[in-house]
Amino acid sequence: MSEFSHINQRGEASMVDVSNKAATVREARAEGYVRMSADTLQKILAGEHHKGDVFSVARIAGIQAAKQTSQLIPLCHPLMLSKVAVDFEAQPEHNRVRITSLAKLTGQTGVEMEALTAVSVAALTLFDMCKAVDPAMVLEGIRVLEKQGGKTGHWQADSTG
Repeated sequence: MSEFSHINQRGEASMVDVSNKAATVREARAEGYVRMSADTLQKILAGEHHKGDVFSVARIAGIQAAKQTSQLIPLCHPLMLSKVAVDFEAQPEHNRVRITSLAKLTGQTGVEMEALTAVSVAALTLFDMCKAVDPAMVLEGIRVLEKQGGKTGHWQADSTG
């Protein structure tokens, strides 16, 4: 059986001690999608959604969420993030919005969870703001695209998803 880093010798949940790890620049990128009706997407893009600029609100929500990751996910370290970005790409040919995030810091542990949390909460916010007109929306494909820094160096997801 492999050794799990979040389990102590007694089999109990334990926060990993990163105090002896070198502080390096660490970066992670994540993505996710919100599939919706063509009409809902068109209203968002035309600025005609009755709740206003849903992308701006979802962007702020994603950034705020990344900063709160250690409050949401057990055993995550509180991190001093130096950069969080959340972006949206409308994909009308697929009736969806692609959400991407970037989380970055100089520290002793990675930022994948912060990047994933940013995408997840931005997607949830889009859903919340549009659910009255499109309750059948689907959140899908949330994943880490890339991470850099630390002992493991650079990792990138394959392009097939």
